Order: sequence, then structure tokens, then C-alpha cells
Amino acid sequence: MITRPLFITLAVLIFLSCGTKKPGPYRKIAGATQGTTYHFTYEDKENLDIKSSVDSILKIFDLTFSAYIPNSIVTRINHNDSTVVLNDMFIELFNKSLEINKETHGALDLTVGPLVNAWGFGPEKRVQIDSARIDSLLQYVGMQKVRIVGRKLIKDLPGIKIDVNSIAQGYSVDVMYRYFENLGINNFMVEIGGEVRTKGKNPKGEIWRIGVDKPVEGESVPGQNLQTIIYLDNKAITTSGNYRKYFEENGRKYSHIIDPHTGYPYKNSLLSVTVIAKDALTADGYDTPLMVLGLEGAMAVLKHHPELEAYMIYSDENGQYKVEYTKGIQFSDPN
Repeated sequence: MITRPLFITLAVLIFLSCGTKKPGPYRKIAGATQGTTYHFTYEDKENLDIKSSVDSILKIFDLTFSAYIPNSIVTRINHNDSTVVLNDMFIELFNKSLEINKETHGALDLTVGPLVNAWGFGPEKRVQIDSARIDSLLQYVGMQKVRIVGRKLIKDLPGIKIDVNSIAQGYSVDVMYRYFENLGINNFMVEIGGEVRTKGKNPKGEIWRIGVDKPVEGESVPGQNLQTIIYLDNKAITTSGNYRKYFEENGRKYSHIIDPHTGYPYKNSLLSVTVIAKDALTADGYDTPLMVLGLEGAMAVLKHHPELEAYMIYSDENGQYKVEYTKGIQFSDPN
């Protein structure tokens, strides 16, 4: 059982838009996974009872990626268990991470685990941080220091630890999306910890609408303070932000988002980045590194990836919320 959040839970509230044409009866199921919750809504013409199957799939996912489960694949890798055999889930996520690592100039890096732990955002207790400790940990960071050979993950140094927080929750959405597709369901929404992917129409027969929260520090109720509503047509949407998972020390705020290049929590004007992509693995893989790169760096990456859409909230020099977004995104005022 996971006792602390494996993945970052960011607020995305699911809305049903107004309409008159109903495609058919819908069912909703919900539960707990990855230290957060899931909510699935699907057209149910066959009166399917899939709750137990869903929970079984999500359990396999946890047994692959959770750093809080002693016998998970990630935990065993981090403990240098040479008998670990990688499954298809891990290999797919790893290969996608390698791709995004190159496209974001190393801003996404699965080997950031030692730094995440040191800052207290992993399964280990936070330690006293100074420049010497950070320098000592940076030797274990770098995607070029790990590789897959057959079904084994080879690490150049035993101190390397894998952390998938920045991408795995989105991937879990895709895993469940494929499950619903395999059932032959054409209209559904998969949401896990605020990461969402949709297909077809909502129960009102309209395109799904997804509400994105304002990045208000300490705001714990999803949907209480919405920034915008985004229209999602057969795509995925994920968000990375600095406003829910952080700690303060000596009057300074430290975000959970670690810059792999410096070893320190990122520091720039971006408060949250929402990415829309064809799948949630891609969207979730890009939202955190875009945060790390900052507004200018994020825009440069997005310029080279027209297949991605992004909605970015940042703070100007006066501390006021500002928004930058790509031209293809569709959204509306929540009011």
C-alpha cells in the first residue's frame, strides 16, 4: 500500500457541457491508485462491470513504477537487484523518456532520483542540503548513464536511482485508455490524479471540457478556483505546477520540480504548464521539463513541436498572473 503520493496530483476538474443529444447510458467508476484517485466515465451499452479489472491493471502499474512498494520494478532497480526483468510498461516509458530527454535538452531525466530523495520529495527522508552534497549527487544524474539491454536496465553507477514522477501518471492514463478501447467503447474519459485523456463525446453528446485550476498556493480543493476551461477532442491533457507540492524553509519556497542540470528546485517565472498531446505519456513527459526550462525555453521547444499545445501561467515582475499559450488551443472563460 502506498503511504505517500507516488505522483503529483494536480487539479483538473471534468465538466459536462450543455447539449441535448445523448449518445447512450454512461457509467462512472472511481477509486484510489498511485497515492491519488481515479475517475473514469464511459458509455456503457453492454452494462459492463469493470471495476475489479481496472483495479487489477492499476495494481500491476504500481508494481512496476511505485518507489514506495518494496518489490516494485523501480524499487528493485534502485536497490541494485540484478535479477530484475523489465516488463513492457517500463520499456515503453523508458524509451519515451529518452526521446523527450533529447528534445528538452535534458530537462526530463529519470535518473534525478537521488536529488528528489535528498530534497525530501521521494521515499527517503530529506537531508541537509548544501552545494557539496548537490555536487556529490549530480554524478548519478544523466540519462546517458542508464540503458536497456534486453530486458535489463544497466546503470553505470550503483548510486543511480530512477524516479518516474514526472511522466508515469500520464502513462497510466494511456494504459487505461487502451483498456477501454480494447473493450470496444467509443465514448469515455480517463482521469488519474488530474491527468486526462478522452475519446468521443461526453454524456451530453458534446466534446469533453476540462477545467484547469489557477496556481494558487495552498489551494487543496480541485475546481474551487479555475483559471480556464479547455476543450479536449480525442486528446490528452496534463498539468505540472509548483503550487501544491513544496516546502518552505527560512522564508524560501522549494518546489518538488528539480532541475537535473543544477540539482536544485527549478526557479523561474512559470507557475504551471498544461500540455495537450495525442496521448498522456507525451503530454506528461513534456509538462515538467517545460516548467524547468522556463517560459522562453518552453516556447522554443514548443516551436519545434507543433503537434503539442500548451497553456502556461506565469508570474510577471509585479507578481501578477500572466498567460501564454499556443495558437491551436481551444479554451473558454470559466465564468
